[in-house]
Amino acid sequence: MAGSGKTTALKTLYWQTMAQKMDVVPVSELINYDNNKGATLYYDRCTFQSRKQESIYYWVYTIPGRPSYYPIRKKIFEGTDGVLFVFDSRTRFLEENLESLKELRNTTRNKLDKEIPLIVLLNKQDLEDTIGVEDFKQILIREKIWNENNHNLDIKALSLFDTCALYESRNNIYNSFYECTRKVGENILSQVKDAPIITAL
Repeated sequence: MAGSGKTTALKTLYWQTMAQKMDVVPVSELINYDNNKGATLYYDRCTFQSRKQESIYYWVYTIPGRPSYYPIRKKIFEGTDGVLFVFDSRTRFLEENLESLKELRNTTRNKLDKEIPLIVLLNKQDLEDTIGVEDFKQILIREKIWNENNHNLDIKALSLFDTCALYESRNNIYNSFYECTRKVGENILSQVKDAPIITAL
């Protein structure tokens, strides 16, 4: 959804991995295409490199969430290996968020969380009138997205992180990225592919 915190999450990941020694390090500048109100116009992008396996790179994109940008989302999504879905957890935006999630499922032709790992960031948990993690799970169960029988470490299990994407708080931003790369790595372990592309939708 537009304004859910995708760009903020990527900026936090960028500065966090620049400031602290972690398993990945940014190896490009953070490119940000936005308007004078801070809304993403085309995409934001940054490339990260694994410290443990220096031949592995991750191209991370965010894309605009406004409905009119669907063709851009569909184009940029081509070749994506994993998804960090940034969900604005304020209750008044529930339906808009769910519409975005349904669009994502349709775009992936039902490959989401079966072949393409899905990590959900339940963002803006520091604000008032938000959906809690347990209530959100019930919504995902209702929408047939969450499967309680899946083990958290199963590559096909949806992973959910409650977050505040602001750098000062940076709750779970790196952990969610790491979990997505772990699942992507399991997916491509037996294949030779180009660097995985992870899109924050």
